[in-house]
Amino acid sequence: PYAMTIDDRPVTKSAESTTAPLPPSNGAGMELMAAHLSTGRANGFRAIGLGVVQGRRDGVRLRDLDGNEYINCRSSGGVFNFGHRPAFAIDALQRALNEIGDMGDWLVPSAVRARGAAALARILPGDLKYTFFTASGAEAVEVACKLARGVTGRPGFVTAEHGYHGHVGFSLAMDEERDSQWFAPLVPGITKVPFGDIAAVDRAVTEETAAVCMETIPATAGYLIPPDDYWPRVREICHERGALLILDEVQAGLGRTGAIWACDRWNVAPDILVAGKCLSGAVYPIAACCFGERVDAFLAKDPFFHPSSFGGSELGAVVVEAVVDKLTEPGFLDHVNAVAARLERGLDDLCVRFPKVLAGRRGVGLMQALDAQSTERCAALMAATIRNGVLAIWANNRQQTLLVMPPLVITNEDVDDIVDRIGAAAAGVSGAL
Repeated sequence: PYAMTIDDRPVTKSAESTTAPLPPSNGAGMELMAAHLSTGRANGFRAIGLGVVQGRRDGVRLRDLDGNEYINCRSSGGVFNFGHRPAFAIDALQRALNEIGDMGDWLVPSAVRARGAAALARILPGDLKYTFFTASGAEAVEVACKLARGVTGRPGFVTAEHGYHGHVGFSLAMDEERDSQWFAPLVPGITKVPFGDIAAVDRAVTEETAAVCMETIPATAGYLIPPDDYWPRVREICHERGALLILDEVQAGLGRTGAIWACDRWNVAPDILVAGKCLSGAVYPIAACCFGERVDAFLAKDPFFHPSSFGGSELGAVVVEAVVDKLTEPGFLDHVNAVAARLERGLDDLCVRFPKVLAGRRGVGLMQALDAQSTERCAALMAATIRNGVLAIWANNRQQTLLVMPPLVITNEDVDDIVDRIGAAAAGVSGAL
């Protein structure tokens, strides 16, 4: 037992865990969710065939409550870039808890927070050097858009059709109408253009545009890859017209494409970069809005423009340092590129073998997409893939596309296993046609 004091009165409590055991099955887990999280949400999972309730997990694999094992090819959009329960991140968080003790006060100056930002600055593109930490990627996008309006004095944003930046404020207005229809009126001033269409960007960016805000590689749209000259031309247009370029690298950044940042592949640096997911090391939620001198000048006018109780946690900042160290270890990105090339070859072979199911592959690094011949065939392929032990789901804004996004730490053997299991799923779908 241990003692705690409330109003100077000692209270004795048991030090034993009061955490109840997990339900014995997926079905029981779904019933618990329906009873206490949301009946509608539980039914929604069932409707899309995602009845897997996560249980024990480690490395690149997880088990459900029925005892089935899956290779995680969803990675929660990059949260699990280093796999489940990565030892280096757990060690960093445990050390921070032991030495620092809590997350710290967002308003009080913090050297620990600054040290996390300094670590991130080591790998930022171009002349970016400052970081505003937040609790989520969506909040980091909010900060980025507020900064863009503050810096430029302009109201408008140009964003990509079928992109995704979150479900709050500015990002909600950038969402699909399907997702935002319930929440009007939305933030005004949003212009959407087809991703990869430089002529459309040229027409859309005006003297009223605060920023072009896009994912470097739109993830929820199905890992779209732009023409080679797209990002250099977007960068030029923004510079010529006084607009900022905001690149959302929450999913594509931090090693996912085989480079630290996806924009590195096009030798383009934004005015503001948004990162998240992987920064957490899968153990502590933290995201970042990063910028340079031009944007920082606005903070001289309003240094406290965005209060955030959970933004810039010192615990998270320590994890960020550990993540940067891991990403920059010699050979880490070489490994990502090697296993990515192997995965590409395997998925290309599946497209040749199962043309009635698969229309083609695209992607960069370990951000791979398989286009099915129809939405219905993609749904069947997704269900069969999950049954075969690979957790991979369709792109929400392009539902004929299956996304294959394994952790960056997969091995050659893992890659072969993934390809074999997806191949078996495709064979089953093809045979049923």
